[in-house]
Amino acid sequence: MRNTTKRSSKRTGFSLIELVVVVLIMGILAAVAAPKIFDKISDARDSSTKQSLAVLRSAIELYRANEDVYPADPAANMSDYLKGSFPKCEVGASCNSLVELKTGTDALVVDTGSTASWLYNSTTGEIRINEPTYITW
Repeated sequence: MRNTTKRSSKRTGFSLIELVVVVLIMGILAAVAAPKIFDKISDARDSSTKQSLAVLRSAIELYRANEDVYPADPAANMSDYLKGSFPKCEVGASCNSLVELKTGTDALVVDTGSTASWLYNSTTGEIRINEPTYITW
């Protein structure tokens, strides 16, 4: 006589269809959430650069108030007016703290081939970001 044992009708794992449905739902959630997360990162970089620009402009004006002249090179002459190191630009092609010095009263011209991230006019004390998209800040 044969000894036949009944198999349990309980399932012990997930079926392939259940796994595919779960992965599909996770993919949809990721596709919806990812752009919002990346927009926040971009907004944070923009806000950081705006704040750095405001700090630099304030420090330049404070230097002018004390010395009666704008600094010749803000990256070199502003250590007493800035807390910490010279801020770096978080946006644009060259994210660094290099300053391209300009002279004269003409408007600062954006040079996208330059490695500098800040444009500074030592005659007018104007400082800008070396990126055409952010020139109005």
